[in-house]
Order: sequence, then C-alpha cells, then structure tokens
Amino acid sequence: MTPAYERGVVGHLRAVGIMVLVLQPIQVRAFARVHLRRAKNDALDAVLIAACAAAIDHPRIAPDARLAELAGHLTFVEQIEEDTARLKVRLEHVDEPRLRRLVMTDIARLKARRAAELLRIVRILRVHDDLARRHDLVLSIPGIGERTALAIVIRMPELGRVSREEAAALAGLAPFDDDSGTHKGQRRIAGGRGRLRRSLFAAALPAAFRWNKALIGLYARLTARGKAHNAALVACARKLLIYANTVVERGTPWVERSATT
Repeated sequence: MTPAYERGVVGHLRAVGIMVLVLQPIQVRAFARVHLRRAKNDALDAVLIAACAAAIDHPRIAPDARLAELAGHLTFVEQIEEDTARLKVRLEHVDEPRLRRLVMTDIARLKARRAAELLRIVRILRVHDDLARRHDLVLSIPGIGERTALAIVIRMPELGRVSREEAAALAGLAPFDDDSGTHKGQRRIAGGRGRLRRSLFAAALPAAFRWNKALIGLYARLTARGKAHNAALVACARKLLIYANTVVERGTPWVERSATT
C-alpha cells in the first residue's frame, strides 16, 4: 500500500460497486512466506496479491466515504500540529529577537489555521445525524476533548460495531505476547492505525492525571504494581478507546463511576 496514492482508484472502484481490499505489504509478504514463494517479478506479484486478497475474509463493515474524506482533512490538521511542534523546537535555539518574532508569528499563524480547520471538520461531520450522535457520545467521556473525539470517530468507522479487543487491535493498542516455553517476554504494542494511536496516547496523559477518575485509578494501580509510566499510559489510551467503543455500542453517554468500580 502506498501513502494515500491509492485513494482515488479505491474510491472510484467502490463507487461502481467493486469490492476493494487495501492490503499492507507485510500481509502480502507473510502470505508469500507461508506458501514458500520467493521469486519476484510484476507478473508473479500480481498473482500473489490476488491470491492473498482471496484468502482474506471480506470486511464486515463497509467503508464510509464521508469519514474517508474527513480523514484527509484531519491529516492536514495533524500535519499543522507537526509543523508547529518543529517550530517550537527551533524557537529554543533562536536568540536573535527579530528571528524569534518571525518564528512566533509562524506558530501563531499555524495555531489559527489549526483552530479554523478543526471547526470546519466539526461543521461538516455534524451535518450527518448519525455521525453527530456518535461524536456526542464520545465527547461525553471525561478526558476526551474535541480533537481526540474527532480522531476516534473519523479514524475508526467500526466504532461500536466491533469488540473491545478488535478496537484495541485496530488502533495498535493491543499488547502482543512474546512467550516461548518457559520464556515470558515483554508484551508490546505494534501496527494498527498510527495517527489514531498517537491521538489517544496524547489524550491519555491529562485524562489519567486529572480528567477521568477511572483512568486516574487505573494509572495508580498499574504504577503501584511496577508498570513503567509509558506502559501505564498505553493501558489508559486503550481504555479510552474501549470506553468510546462501549458508549457508541450502547447508544448512551458515559456515566461517571468511582475509581474503585
């Protein structure tokens, strides 16, 4: 799969009713290894990809063209945030007043653009009653603000229609075992939807320290058992997604409970 270059072709094929699977290269390579296929050329690759696609179960949930379009807008916002972060790092090494003013002006300009683009995404999303309802349900969870709610709703069309384990795996927040015989390896997360995972991880820190009583309790219990800070935050990020999946599945807003429940 190439970085977004396939979207036009995929969108056109799906619009005319053709089932399309977008595969990660790792899936095709793993399929080739299982079948001991090492030779490689364009013709063999085409056959291999077709065989791999045929072996994969069809997706249970059809892609949502509305969310696919909004995902492009959200990626633009994320790129603005990345540009802003780079400018802030640059500012740490700029002493000359005129140059500092230039960098600070650029930061202010990017922040204004980010705010305007987020408002535009919200306005487009809330035109659709079902997406607006999903958005409101996710926003009801303490610790999930507008920016994170958009990331969850837009980047996980399956929300509310998959299990908690599937949701975590899709976001790349499910820890994988690394055991063999008596060896017990460290559990690690891998793969999944990187931009969604980063949004959840960024939200997990303030949620686990201030906004969400359940996550405050979870973080405290994990660190008391010796879990590293980052590992505890990953668990909190996973819980945020599970909470979002649950409220959408049930169709009812978040209900605050004590940290011990």
